[in-house]
Amino acid sequence: AQAAHLARFRADSIVRDCETVRRELTGGAPWSVLGQSFGGFCATHYLSTAPEGLREVFITGGLPSLDGHADDVYRAAYPRIQRKVEAHYARYPQDVARARRIAAHLAEHPTTLPGGYTLTPEAFQSLGILLGGGDGSHQLHYLLEDAFIRVGARHELSDAFREAVQAQLSFAGHPLYALLHEAIYGQGGRPTAWSAERVRGEFPQFDAARALDGDAPLLFTGETIHPWHFETDPALRPLRECAELLAARADWTPLYDAGRLAANEVPVAAAVYHDDMYVDTAHSLDTARAIRGLRTYVTDEYEHDGVRASGGRVLDRLISLVRGEV
Repeated sequence: AQAAHLARFRADSIVRDCETVRRELTGGAPWSVLGQSFGGFCATHYLSTAPEGLREVFITGGLPSLDGHADDVYRAAYPRIQRKVEAHYARYPQDVARARRIAAHLAEHPTTLPGGYTLTPEAFQSLGILLGGGDGSHQLHYLLEDAFIRVGARHELSDAFREAVQAQLSFAGHPLYALLHEAIYGQGGRPTAWSAERVRGEFPQFDAARALDGDAPLLFTGETIHPWHFETDPALRPLRECAELLAARADWTPLYDAGRLAANEVPVAAAVYHDDMYVDTAHSLDTARAIRGLRTYVTDEYEHDGVRASGGRVLDRLISLVRGEV
């Protein structure tokens, strides 16, 4: 029952809810929508199913693949994540040894964080999710640089490090993110089946044990959810059975109508970030070409959080594009 209920939290249900709210608020008049990240997925579904409710659409970092399975998303994601990690190590070369040292320590001494989270090498790798933000590389560096303290003759992970990692990794405040992260890609009669975990097997350079056995840098991962999340995180442990049911579900309905998008008449503009770690740029540009009249603003000045980081300049640019000022 819980899994069936959560299946109603995807873009299709969100848009149906929006249409109910819109009619009550506007008396039936169309409205403007802004979609950031997954919000852009929702806006694209909106254009596919209820364009009569839209006056104009602004999408920032959230143009999805129209027909890609979750496997396609992650096959594109892992090389992109690797580029972000390599750029981080080029910026902070001292972090190569620091990351390996922390992962090696965790391999021998799995650590329980203050909130009960079990920090394993794989969980430590998931701190790479920071690398998708404009200042994320700096945040990761500051997190790594003073991870250890001396306790007598040995070194241990400091309380400050463990507290900071707990804050970054815990899903206690947003469990739906973990439960539905792959479900948002579900369509075409195929289960997602823990896609990020399966596809990672095609990229052995992300294997922490393999990196530690040799001399390769430890590669962080990014916006990926794995079965072990529901073992290491106490906030997710009670939800493991629900997560398994969602991963096995195969009756997801199609999210995008290519024919309707090709005939689109709603003014729409989208910001596409040049090497967005969270949403594949090539997939986004393919979708931009498939939506009639969509205008793009492609930039490498910002990362996925460009709307916030730019102080609104990205949104201003999209408004100008939609309203014919550029």
